[in-house]
Amino acid sequence: MNLSKLTPAEGSVKNAKKRLGRGQGSGKGGTSTKGHKGAQSRSGYSAKRGFEGGQMPLQRRIPKFGFKNINRVEYRGINLDVIQTLIDNDSKVNTIDLDFLISKGLANKKDKIKVLGRGELKSKVDIKVHAFSSAAKTAIEAKGGSALALDNEQ
Repeated sequence: MNLSKLTPAEGSVKNAKKRLGRGQGSGKGGTSTKGHKGAQSRSGYSAKRGFEGGQMPLQRRIPKFGFKNINRVEYRGINLDVIQTLIDNDSKVNTIDLDFLISKGLANKKDKIKVLGRGELKSKVDIKVHAFSSAAKTAIEAKGGSALALDNEQ
C-alpha cells in the first residue's frame, strides 16, 4: 500500500455545482456571490451588445460617413473575352441575349447585364443586353455585329 496513490472510493466525492442563495451557512447566501447593488446583481440583467460599462460605446464614438444611393443600378459585367469563349465553344452562336447567358450560367434571371470591353472579339455577333461600355460597343460594331440595349424596366 502506497499512501501517495490513495484515492477516494468511486462515487463518494461529488463535484457538485455551487448552490447560491441557500443561507449564510453555505457561504454563498445573502448576495449569492453577486456583490452589493447595481444592475449585475439584479435578476433579468443582460448587458446590451456593445455596452462598455457606461463609457461612450465604440459605435457612437466613431463618426458616420458616406451614403447608400437608393437609385444605384447594379450590373453584372460580362467581358468581350468571355463572349468570344462562348462563341469558340459553340460555333452556331450568332446572337447572345439574356436567355442564352442564363442558360450558360453567366447570369441570373434578375441580373441586369452590361458588356465590358476587356479582351478581343474575333467574330460577328449580335448582342442584346441591358447596357454596353463604349469600348465594347465599338468593338462589336467593328466586327459587323450589333449591340442592342434593352429597356431597363425589368
